[in-house]
Amino acid sequence: MEQLSGLDASFLYLETPTLHMHVEMVAVFDPSTVPGGYSFTKMQAQIASRTHQAPVFRRLLVEVPFRLGHPVWVDDPHFDIEYHVRRSAIPEPGGLRELADLAGDIGSRQLDRSKPLWEIWIVEGLAGGRIAVIAKMHHSTVDGMSGAALLSVLFDLEVDPGPDPEPPVELVRSRIPSSAELISEAMAARVFRPFEITRDVLRTGQRLLNVRRVRNEPEHRAPQAKAALPLSAPRTSFNGTLTRRRQVALAAVGLADVKRLKNATGTTVNDVLLAVCAGALRQFLIDGDELPDKPLVAVVPVSVQPDDGAPFGSNKVSALFVQLPANVDDPMERLVAIREGTKGAKEEHNALGADMLVNWAEHATPNTFAAAARLYSRMRLADRHRPVANLIISNVPGPDFPLYLGGAEMVAGFPLGPVMDGIGVNITIMSYRGVLYWGIISCPETMPKVWELAADIPRALDELLAAAGEAPAEHRPGDPGDPRPDPGDSPPVPTATADLDPAAVPDPAAAGVPGPGG
Repeated sequence: MEQLSGLDASFLYLETPTLHMHVEMVAVFDPSTVPGGYSFTKMQAQIASRTHQAPVFRRLLVEVPFRLGHPVWVDDPHFDIEYHVRRSAIPEPGGLRELADLAGDIGSRQLDRSKPLWEIWIVEGLAGGRIAVIAKMHHSTVDGMSGAALLSVLFDLEVDPGPDPEPPVELVRSRIPSSAELISEAMAARVFRPFEITRDVLRTGQRLLNVRRVRNEPEHRAPQAKAALPLSAPRTSFNGTLTRRRQVALAAVGLADVKRLKNATGTTVNDVLLAVCAGALRQFLIDGDELPDKPLVAVVPVSVQPDDGAPFGSNKVSALFVQLPANVDDPMERLVAIREGTKGAKEEHNALGADMLVNWAEHATPNTFAAAARLYSRMRLADRHRPVANLIISNVPGPDFPLYLGGAEMVAGFPLGPVMDGIGVNITIMSYRGVLYWGIISCPETMPKVWELAADIPRALDELLAAAGEAPAEHRPGDPGDPRPDPGDSPPVPTATADLDPAAVPDPAAAGVPGPGG
């Protein structure tokens, strides 16, 4: 029995019928490399053979009676791989639009809390004979970095790595703890709560003074050199109350082009990605005749290493609030402002302490937290105040070498994060073998034209390259002129990201570019 940390549990308390706190991954595979040929049964058996290597796959959530404490994880005594690994298809020859539509539909439904909190869908029918995997996992059990680490459990580094290590002769099955045991554990933990709260209040007071000192330093007095403040974001059409529905769009750009721009401007990869987002959002908002006259605000999750005394948990994240100057016309001016703003945000974040969110989440009261989240959604309070932020942007480094699932080579991987009431768009970016794959998710009632935003991403990168005096992007995944071989032998596809065909997703090996750096 393992109790959830306060931060992990908070993702459960936040969840409502319209706010889904799971993350997804949409990956495209070439099954022609599978020894003996592809079959769904082989894929399901391959995943089943690995689940004992990571407790996350077999652990079951058990609530404490009356929510007197955070829930606990126990080993599921009735684990059924056929429930978790499912088969689906899109009409042949399916493209990325159809795959994204399926991912949006799967993302619109919450995970069943009576089962381990994950699902994997094997999707057939893609153009060129390719298949896809749509993986869905609750945020309470995984964050971006730990989710990437799970790839090492399910995936291999070669087509045929040989037989897996023998699983334990008999997997240990923990029994479901009784209500009395759960209540006694929760009450025992409460004994130390007043001391912990007092400690965190004193520590937080000191850290707030540190933040004030940083903000008052000469180099941080300019508005663009400070971290953005929550509730300072301008309202846009996608900053409203959510419905349960989700919509997905996908995009891709070359990492080499982003690094070329980074080197030419003395910025970082993250700065460039945020500037690309700002440029794409600017065009999207101009097209919708709603460009605000002040910067947007993005929540940027960051992976942290908490202090030794911090509570254990699957999620080890904090967040920066960063200004996105989409209101600024000049691309280079936007990039410079983002560079200064992210630098200031990081310094303020360090002054506040990376583990503050983790520590304070321990004091979340389950009943109060959950009731407040439902009341907030039901009363549509997100429509009545300034947005906490406009959107969420995450950047997850991935491997620069090929991965295989059951012998099928992964050729593209698009990550997807959650959206929240008032923060109706999430852009998550993952690098894989020299390509940056963008997953964009929104609520279609607040942002119905999400594919238009996806199409603006490569255009925004070209705009930045031109402003820096650099040649246009050299690598355009899915372009008819892409020199790399297309195993699906599909016809040429349009250059618009929205029309990428999965058979035209390139073999990233030819890019020869390592993973993202600073």
